[in-house]
Amino acid sequence: MTSRLEVFMITFGICQLLFPPIESANILAVQTINSRSHWNPVRAVLRTLTDRGHNVTVFTPLEDGDREGYTVVNVSDDLESRLGTKMSEIKRSTRTMIAYIVNTTRTSCGAIFKNPLMREIFFNKSRVFDVVVTEALWLDCVSYAANVLQIPVIYVMPSPIVTHSERSFFGHVPNPAAVSNLLFWRGVPKTFPDRFANTLHIVYGSWLLWREERRHRQIQPLACDAMELVKPSLTFTNTHFITEPSRPLSPDIVQIGGIHLTSPGQIPKDILEFIDDAPHGVIYFTFGSVVLMSSLPEDVLSVFRECFSKIPQKVLWKYEGDMKDKPKNVMTRKWFPQRDILLHPNMKLFISHGGVSGVYETVDAGVPVLGFPIFYDQPRNIDNLVNAGMAISMDLNAVTKDKLLSAISQIVNDEKS
Repeated sequence: MTSRLEVFMITFGICQLLFPPIESANILAVQTINSRSHWNPVRAVLRTLTDRGHNVTVFTPLEDGDREGYTVVNVSDDLESRLGTKMSEIKRSTRTMIAYIVNTTRTSCGAIFKNPLMREIFFNKSRVFDVVVTEALWLDCVSYAANVLQIPVIYVMPSPIVTHSERSFFGHVPNPAAVSNLLFWRGVPKTFPDRFANTLHIVYGSWLLWREERRHRQIQPLACDAMELVKPSLTFTNTHFITEPSRPLSPDIVQIGGIHLTSPGQIPKDILEFIDDAPHGVIYFTFGSVVLMSSLPEDVLSVFRECFSKIPQKVLWKYEGDMKDKPKNVMTRKWFPQRDILLHPNMKLFISHGGVSGVYETVDAGVPVLGFPIFYDQPRNIDNLVNAGMAISMDLNAVTKDKLLSAISQIVNDEKS
């Protein structure tokens, strides 16, 4: 007759087989681009992992506070900063932009993988990691850590998928008649000219990317060039169907657009009083963390100042330094709590460049947008909002006081807003 102890041991053994003990994972994270907009979704993913008990060691140029299970290796001295760039230094053409991206990404990969602590992880096996989580955009040199450690890699893409890299990352090419590439000026190629231009843009951009990467491999090879890099087991992309048109995605791609959104915080007292004391509402104006607003041409700044002086709304204007001839209804600051401001019920309009983080913040807050896209994915992002009936797009180089006043009036006085 089977004893109770034997029954217990058999049951315990079966449970161990069917339900193995759950342990926290050790995660190695790598952030290669020194930009807050790129860091936002990566930071949110890593915070979610530590909140669930996993241990994260991250090589990053940007901090995220101390917490249990979170170790930061600051590499800000090794990476070029993309914060506060002058307008004249922005790379706008496809050729110059791709050349800049390839150079910056490969330089960043080389710098991080030469870091003494990273080399210790690689060669001394001082810690055992289960997976690499890394930002990936145009190049897969970031997967080198997974190759060395022989573990899987997870990509976090801070923007929509880079069409030119889609084949090398995932093994397929999207249909250019249906899927707009990242650098195209349309969210959806609706007409034949749009589809034809989108196709040419994809072919041209893909060739530029191949040529530029090949050139760098020849003049300054990296260790990752000598091996076939690990392909991602899972990819998180900072997109969401609420702002992105439908498109085919493989099952290993998960959309997490808006993951960086947090609960609203307390607005500083002086800013809150300015907002509350605005009977006609408030307009928030920013071009994000990359472009220095003060570096805009004086004739453009003059148009905005003159226009704002003519409207009844108050304006929060993210601006570095002192502004000459500042209108009385304008408050300037080097930094504003953007998320908290957009959620205030007195917000009437968001004047923006169309950065993807701000897109999800304004959609979540339900604030309409007057867009002045400048470069990269911004024209596409703004066009998606225009297609959704949530924005008007304007050309910064062609803006006039009358055009700007008309656009602001159209949005602010729209009963749907």
